[in-house]
Amino acid sequence: EVQLVESGGGLVQAGGSLRLSCAASGFGFDDSAIGWFRQAPGKEREVVSCMSSDGSVDYADAVKGRFTISRDNAWNTVYLQMNSLKPEDTAVYYCAADLLPFPLSFYIGGKTMDYWGKGTLVTVSS
Repeated sequence: EVQLVESGGGLVQAGGSLRLSCAASGFGFDDSAIGWFRQAPGKEREVVSCMSSDGSVDYADAVKGRFTISRDNAWNTVYLQMNSLKPEDTAVYYCAADLLPFPLSFYIGGKTMDYWGKGTLVTVSS
């Protein structure tokens, strides 16, 4: 059974940092594209960042220079380091995986992924 379990969300002041983690199991993590998405209240889900199996990364323009995605294949875990957080970063953050990966530009352009976690809430106060 494919599982993605996010953790690390919480309440932080604007300008602060959080590190999200996502523990993956039940599929070939090493060969999969992974990503972080978010959904703010009243808004559609959007991509935040994605990473290919070879370590290539891409980011949404809104988070470039502030967020960093990484993966640890030994522990089947993906991380999202979020710095300089802004109130507009407030959202539920979801970890996702695509077992038959596409080029990262597809995900930045709106392609969804196969498997999803249940999300973790990040709230940034002003």
